[in-house]
Amino acid sequence: MPIVQTADKTDLYVKDWGDGRPVILIHGWPLNADSWEHQAMALLDAGYRVISYDRRGFGRSGQPTGGYDYDTMSDDLNSIITALELRNLSLVGFSMGGGEVARYIGRHGTARIRSAALISSIAPFMLQGSDNPDGVPEDVFAGMKDGIRKDRQGFLQKFFNDFYGEGTGAGGVSEGVRHWTWLMAMMASPKATLDCIDAFGRTDLREDVRKFDVPTLVVHGTGDGIVPIDAAGRQAAKLAPDATLKEYDGAPHGLTATHAQQLNTDLLEFLER
Repeated sequence: MPIVQTADKTDLYVKDWGDGRPVILIHGWPLNADSWEHQAMALLDAGYRVISYDRRGFGRSGQPTGGYDYDTMSDDLNSIITALELRNLSLVGFSMGGGEVARYIGRHGTARIRSAALISSIAPFMLQGSDNPDGVPEDVFAGMKDGIRKDRQGFLQKFFNDFYGEGTGAGGVSEGVRHWTWLMAMMASPKATLDCIDAFGRTDLREDVRKFDVPTLVVHGTGDGIVPIDAAGRQAAKLAPDATLKEYDGAPHGLTATHAQQLNTDLLEFLER
């Protein structure tokens, strides 16, 4: 697999499978490109060129001290697009990865972009405020950072129960999937894990989403206990000019696994546009 170097000389680990029209899959916090396994295989089987990468600080990519802000991380995405000479591509971001999609379009435009998809995405704005009443209170993010500092390993074990909606009617995965997810999280830099909470929790991407001038698919579970649908998916669908919103009834945050077949069907149908 290729290594792409960013402007600040950080090495990004990139998977590049297939030869068809390119699709870039951008993973969530605190995971890596492997988390797209179900979607990557389905897209590859359908004839697409499937590209995914480990965000700086995560997985097999370099772990610099800084750069865990959406300006830098969207520039990292641009480095990959430029290095691989990609055009007419689709960007698909899950959870935190939706922020890279939004900031990339806001910062770099859509000259190379055919379409975009936001899956359980944090965009357009997570932090609760007077102009964002459906957002997440500040103390939730502070609690996450406190839990990471005290016991990153134990905190994330519990976090992934909520991530996959364990104990809910539309959620739940095998113990193997939870353990696999936790192992991905353990590959991440503790510094990156902490800093990215500020990135996805505090970055206002509303103006970026308003600049989406390509077809956009928004998929969000109504049972998402990590990223509330009212602040995220429903708002993104209102702000993006050409958006299609698909709500998965009761689905949790980690619907890439819990609702993999449904998501694959919707993604493939959308990408044919």
